[in-house]
Order: sequence, then structure tokens, then C-alpha cells
Amino acid sequence: MADLILETRGLCKDFKGFRAVDNVDLRIERGSIHAIIGPNGAGKTTCFNLLTKFLIPTAGQIYFDGRDITTDRPAEVARRGIIRSFQISAVFPYMTVLENVRVGLQRQLSTTFDFWRSERSLASLNDRAMALLEEVDLASFADAITVGLPYGRKRALEIATTLAMEPVLLLLDEPTSGMGHEDVDRVAALIKKVAAGRTVLMVEHNMAMVAGISDRITVLQRGAVLAEGRYAEVSSNPLVVEAYMGSQANRVNT
Repeated sequence: MADLILETRGLCKDFKGFRAVDNVDLRIERGSIHAIIGPNGAGKTTCFNLLTKFLIPTAGQIYFDGRDITTDRPAEVARRGIIRSFQISAVFPYMTVLENVRVGLQRQLSTTFDFWRSERSLASLNDRAMALLEEVDLASFADAITVGLPYGRKRALEIATTLAMEPVLLLLDEPTSGMGHEDVDRVAALIKKVAAGRTVLMVEHNMAMVAGISDRITVLQRGAVLAEGRYAEVSSNPLVVEAYMGSQANRVNT
């Protein structure tokens, strides 16, 4: 039996008669990198919003570490260790890179929303913040004001702030969206690096990136699971080629 950290059974979400997520069964293995792909409107982000309880399922169940979390609130889900990023980079632009990570770490002191504490009172978090910046290759930017960072570096900072929340399951929503090739390669390598000892579930549109780092892939179409398996399996599936890749010429060789 696979060691599952997250499982959904018959997950559905309706919006005024439109079914955005249709009977989705996900099985996410502990310690893996699992990608959800699909064309625009396939229901990928809606699935993420259901898993993190930003949306309430119309039907179905969600299990995390064997516990039914279907009716949990978003804060309860986060406390269990399901931490997500968003498509739009969510950082504090006029704080330093170090200060951004330290905000995430403040949860350990129960002062997450207390922004007016003295520097001295937060100094105990600096070593851990710097360790996280080292992990995402941002240590040399620690004192930089975040607004001036290149986009790819901002995404790396966002990953560092999510790691500060000590995720058991890290959900990344289109982590390479809007990036050039160089930044995509950097962030892909970063995700592979931080996935060591963690479980990562990501929504992603960049097939080359997915091919390079994912252990398993779920393909959605019109809210339903079209195919699932390793990249070599799903990329050769004629239904996936037709629905998502367009043609064999667009496939990535592995």
C-alpha cells in the first residue's frame, strides 16, 4: 500500500449549475512531487481552493494523513501543515527579504500579526530566517528591499516564506507563471531542492518543468481526471495529447 499523505474521494464543486470539479479522486504519496496539469478552465486552481478550504466542496471527501478534513476551516488546514502559495506573488514589497521570511517565522512566537515589535525582540528568528534564505539561494539578498527583486527571485522568496510555516504538504499554484526560461529553470531546481524530505503538490502549465521534476502527474479536463501516472505515461496518452498538448510535436522528450 502506498503511503498517502492526501487523498480525495469523489470531490466535486458546482457553481450555479456549472460543475468545475467533477468526481476527482487524488492520491498524493508522501515525499513525492505531484503535479496537476490541464488546459485553461480544467479546474486546477479550484481543486487547490477545495484542498485548502477556500472553497467548500459540493460533494466528496478530503483526507489528510488519514484524517477527514472536509469540514475543516482554512486556518485549521494550515495548522495541520497544508501550506500553499498563490499564482500572484504574495510578499511584502517594502520590507527586506529577511523581514519577509521572519513574518512567517513569527507564528512560532504567536506574534504573526504584530508588526510593531522591536528588532531586538525578533532577533531570535534571524538565524532560522537566514537558513531558509540559504535553502532558496537568497542569502545574499537578505537586506534587499523586496520590491526591487527580479520576479523569479520573488517567487523564490515566496517559497521561503511558505517553508517558514513548516509545511507537511506544500501546495504551489503555478510557481513558474510569467517567467522567462532562465527563471523557470532556477525555480524548478529550487522546488526539487526543497522537496527533499517534504511532499509537494503543484498546479503547473510548463510541461518541460513538470517533466523534469514530477514523480506523478494528474491531468484534468473539464474538471474531471483525464489521466494519471508518470510523465512518460501521460505524455503518450492520445487523450492527453489531444486535450492538452495539442500535438505530438509539442511533447517533451524524457
